[in-house]
Amino acid sequence: MKTRSERRAGRMGARQIYEALRDQIMARVYGTDGLLPSSRALAGEMGVARSTVTVAYEQLAAEGFIETRHGARPRVARAVVERGRTRSASRPSARKVQLSAFGERLRQDPPRWTEPPRGLVANFRYGELSPSDFPVLAWKKATTAAMTRRPERLAYDDPCGALRLRTALQGYLWRSRSIRCDVDQIVVVNGSQQGLDICARLLLDAGDRFVMEDPGYQMARHTFAAAGAEAMPIPVDAEGLQTERLDGVEARLAYVTPSHQYPLGGVMPIGRRHQLLAWARKNDAYVIEDDYDSEYRYDTKPIPPLHALESSDNVIYLGTISKTLSPTLRIGYLVVPAGLRELFAAAKQIMDRHTPLIEQDALAAMLESGAYESHVRRVRRRNAERQQALLGALRRRFGDRVRIDGAAAGLHVVAWFDDLPQKREDALIKAARAKSVGIYPVSALFDSRSTGNRRTRMTVGLVMGYSALEIAQIERGCKLLAQAIDELD
Repeated sequence: MKTRSERRAGRMGARQIYEALRDQIMARVYGTDGLLPSSRALAGEMGVARSTVTVAYEQLAAEGFIETRHGARPRVARAVVERGRTRSASRPSARKVQLSAFGERLRQDPPRWTEPPRGLVANFRYGELSPSDFPVLAWKKATTAAMTRRPERLAYDDPCGALRLRTALQGYLWRSRSIRCDVDQIVVVNGSQQGLDICARLLLDAGDRFVMEDPGYQMARHTFAAAGAEAMPIPVDAEGLQTERLDGVEARLAYVTPSHQYPLGGVMPIGRRHQLLAWARKNDAYVIEDDYDSEYRYDTKPIPPLHALESSDNVIYLGTISKTLSPTLRIGYLVVPAGLRELFAAAKQIMDRHTPLIEQDALAAMLESGAYESHVRRVRRRNAERQQALLGALRRRFGDRVRIDGAAAGLHVVAWFDDLPQKREDALIKAARAKSVGIYPVSALFDSRSTGNRRTRMTVGLVMGYSALEIAQIERGCKLLAQAIDELD
């Protein structure tokens, strides 16, 4: 009588294994340069003889799907993946997909994600951090302790987040941002994006309006618009949102970045902050305060966040570690009004139960020991040096031809080239890319319907992030950017 493995081997021969792997490679399951399992591991997993898998791998290698080397696992051939990407992208489905109203709105106005370009001399893309800044030893120590500590149980935890982390965050917010809140007001989320999504689901209905900075953070706009709400773009200037323009505006919520307006970098003065809060109270609206990079201040003294100014019943504070530790960790937090705590907890539980606990425990340990704040001070100094290198390189290469916004804080600046009309933007991006320099226009962050900020729309403006670059890359990138501009027709 045949064993189970023998019966399975009879059904799954080398040809079937070859076809399954080929289809997975073409579908980009393994990705460019992805490693396939070893023949021994795959044979054990599938219950077949190792020689059967070897035959399948030999056929894949002969047809150029994989590359093999003695003693190493097979690797997907790059050319095959690129060809598969093009082919799969050109085959739209003939089936009409029935979507919800949410799905249809998302289909019509999706956020765009593009794979970061590789091999550039300098990529001035905002939002990326340098791997050399990550506190490897401190994080390894904290995560190792979290993983080796024997838990009392393996079970779902509080959807609002681990009590240890929320307690540590409570102290950190009081020390760093003068925010006084109860532990129960803190909700740990999978990055600020999930925080925005929860706010959209709980506070907006289809047809509602929301105030949006113009230009502003487009992922927030996409999130609220996907809920069916309508954006009310309000122009910003050197002091952030022009709050005087809120008179007569009716909306359910306002999304703002008052500590360092994204992208233009203005810091909202105290008078405007009080105006914004008064508008929120009058309209029974909520203000979402995104404090996305408040740890990085260079030429300005910290201004208390909206949440710390007065009664915070209308303010939802949003923080993240994406700009201090890593965007890959996906840890953020909300400070919500006490009356909304249970509702936000319920929404978080429905979404994903809770944020992964090992990472929460590790972050809590770093906050408790002071390692996190020591790390923030270190990377603040390094990014101040990077910013000075960028400002110096721009001034040397362009002189009075460049105008800089947003240098008081944060991890990016906006460089305006007043002698370059906005219609030259696409040509400049292509010319810079040809020289292996990645640049990104501020024009993409404006609301297409807004009539404000006309002057800033007339010339080329670039959002230039520097936190992932070394000094030499910044210098070289600005030199090549200057060459690209000089070579424009």
